[in-house]
Amino acid sequence: MPLYQKDIHLQSRQINSHHNQLLEEIMTQNIRFTKMHGAGNDYIYINMLEFPIQNPEELSIKWSAFHTGIGSDGLVLIDKSDIADFSMRIFNADGSEAMMCGNATRCIGKYVYEKGLTDKSTITLETLSGIKILNLHISGKQVTDVTVDMGVPEIGLREVPFQIEDTCFQGTIISMGNPHLVIFVDDLEEINLSVIGPVLEHHSLFPNRTNVEFVQMLTEDVLRMRVWERGSGITQACGTGACATAVAAIVSGKSGRKVKVIMDGGPLTIEWDEASNKIFMTGEAVTVFEGSIEL
Repeated sequence: MPLYQKDIHLQSRQINSHHNQLLEEIMTQNIRFTKMHGAGNDYIYINMLEFPIQNPEELSIKWSAFHTGIGSDGLVLIDKSDIADFSMRIFNADGSEAMMCGNATRCIGKYVYEKGLTDKSTITLETLSGIKILNLHISGKQVTDVTVDMGVPEIGLREVPFQIEDTCFQGTIISMGNPHLVIFVDDLEEINLSVIGPVLEHHSLFPNRTNVEFVQMLTEDVLRMRVWERGSGITQACGTGACATAVAAIVSGKSGRKVKVIMDGGPLTIEWDEASNKIFMTGEAVTVFEGSIEL
């Protein structure tokens, strides 16, 4: 082959190689994510201002898988808002969209402050359950704890009987912007949550399904709670569930207006303010790790 033909052939190969590389970069996008948890309730957090993903339902299922994905209770998207400082959308591990998650709101407060997206210590967050107010507790440049104004609870039916096989339970229905069924028991260890949880989640009384909390009173102001989350199953914690649990304990006369709710992933402090009728939830927010995943 003449020398000039060799040069042309080499240039053609280089152009084709560059074209294929550009095509690969277009077809393959790496998404940066942050894995965070609040009291063990862990989610994958994506900054939509930087990475505007289009199919969160599908990606939540894929990325939440523990053996083949990142592993989490779901996916949280942080975005701009026309009515608040930021907005939040949250998708469960089964791809369904949740209205609200107290643990996730605390983590968002930590995320936006420590990432430099805001310098405010009080943040408003738009959710499907309305605007939530986050008060950040800051030490140095780090957010240690976050107190969230969870709004006014809605108290539904009380002492509702539920028959599961040979056992009868009585539950209280509470809404914290999302539905909860709170059941008090004498011994939490006797509850087979993996069996009873899904039955109650899909009970005919709840056409849109419900979160389920089983609770044992340890003292008047300390409650032990385990949760079956709608769309995610057994999780380490549930912030709205802890609030619903506190409300159910207070309205039934089991506790005072400020309690500690201990879950598998850790404790939350819940206070039902008498003057405003609002629930305030305080707890930690923890960054687990950061990474990137191929879209």
